Amino acid sequence: MAKVVVLGAGISGHTAVMILRKKLEKKHEVIMVSPNSNYQWIPSNIWVGIGQMKTSQVIFPLAPVYKRKNVTFKQALAKTIFPEGDAASTKPFVEIEFVEDGKKGQIEKVEYDYLINATGPKLNFAATEGLGPDKNSLSVCTFGHAADAWSKLQVALDKMAKGERQRFVIGTGHPMATCQGAAFEYALNVAFEINKRKLMHLADITWITNEYELGDFGMGGAFIRKGGYVTSTRIFTESIMSEYGIKWIKRAGVKKVEPGVIHYETLDGEMSEIGFDFAMLIPAFAGVGLTAKNKAGEDISASVFAPNGLMKVDADYVPKDFENWSINDWPSKYQSPLYENIFACGIAFAPPHSISKPFKSKNGNPIFPTPPRTGMPSGVMGKVVALNVAESVKAGKTITNHRASMGRMGAACIVSSGYGIRDGMAATMTVYPVVPDFEKYPEWGRDLNYTVGEPGLAGHWMKLFMHYMFMYKAKALPGWSLIPE
Repeated sequence: MAKVVVLGAGISGHTAVMILRKKLEKKHEVIMVSPNSNYQWIPSNIWVGIGQMKTSQVIFPLAPVYKRKNVTFKQALAKTIFPEGDAASTKPFVEIEFVEDGKKGQIEKVEYDYLINATGPKLNFAATEGLGPDKNSLSVCTFGHAADAWSKLQVALDKMAKGERQRFVIGTGHPMATCQGAAFEYALNVAFEINKRKLMHLADITWITNEYELGDFGMGGAFIRKGGYVTSTRIFTESIMSEYGIKWIKRAGVKKVEPGVIHYETLDGEMSEIGFDFAMLIPAFAGVGLTAKNKAGEDISASVFAPNGLMKVDADYVPKDFENWSINDWPSKYQSPLYENIFACGIAFAPPHSISKPFKSKNGNPIFPTPPRTGMPSGVMGKVVALNVAESVKAGKTITNHRASMGRMGAACIVSSGYGIRDGMAATMTVYPVVPDFEKYPEWGRDLNYTVGEPGLAGHWMKLFMHYMFMYKAKALPGWSLIPE
């Protein structure tokens, strides 16, 4: 009997554990270790943040699903990986600390034959002074954060209803933050809610971003086919921003957030500030703090993880100039180069470099987006890793026939504003591949037959449909496996 341990019940980890349980016989144990008692469909946190969905609509308890699917669930925090075992045992294990009531604080060693690290990111609010819901800004990164953002947004809307002007600043809260798409979507939804109440004349909405140009989205931007012609995501994004009455500040790295004031640096080296009454800023991402030790108990974290705490996999981490970057630098198996039975997928793996061109300010500080790996790519990675692990268990040796390089993977994104069947609009965009391949597509870096964008109500309907479809899939209800990642 084999033991497969998955760390993290987000999109990537939850997908992996469901695929494993489907592919492996019951004699093999599949173990999920996650500090969260609930699964959350993060893309719909945006709607929680504008009061159009309740938190109960974007989450569900994990334990009943795992019990039904014969997955051992441990509500705990993964602390340290011992890939060689320790002095008492040659069996590899991960040390976990329980967070559930009744077991809180207890430490357990969970042995494994294969380990999948899908822990996702630490929301590194501390990397920016004064950033975060417990300090001076808001977030929609979790359902709790999104609910808090809605309560604060209601206050701002009430003030506007009484004739008081309000300043909204939405965007990235760190010079190297990712998830521009989520912040962009939230900005559009806030503008939609204000317009719906006919209060736009009392609103100043500003988009602040570390992107060199709008529409970069951490992917270096893209050229998309729209209505029979080719345009850039910069023009696509700027036109939508203008239509919604949103101003923008680009090439900006937020350095500090004080009550009512955001301090930022621009690429030209200037230090500036902008006042706000309501600010939602996405933080930097980092590893969750997982460490590794060898058999002697010595810390080997620097070998297993990158400096940001994300796990090294089969990528080319040799530093290179931007002009020498290649899609071949990107991993396809998500397998540790040191331990063949350890994998990392979703946000938990360390990218070899950014996708967007890196820039430094005149003061020498980096200001550019780090790579997005959420949503569809995370699900695909989780599935591919699980398929490889399942086949390895059956074969009795590690095999990796399934691949999912971001340089060979497409992604779909729907940025929706408003809510309902008749109210709303969405900018729908597909990109292939996620990492540009200028060798295969020298003119645009991507295949324009599959890199397209279109605004309209139909995309909004699709976003609503996807919410219910993927919640259904995540609950592992009948036919779940037929729904693609």
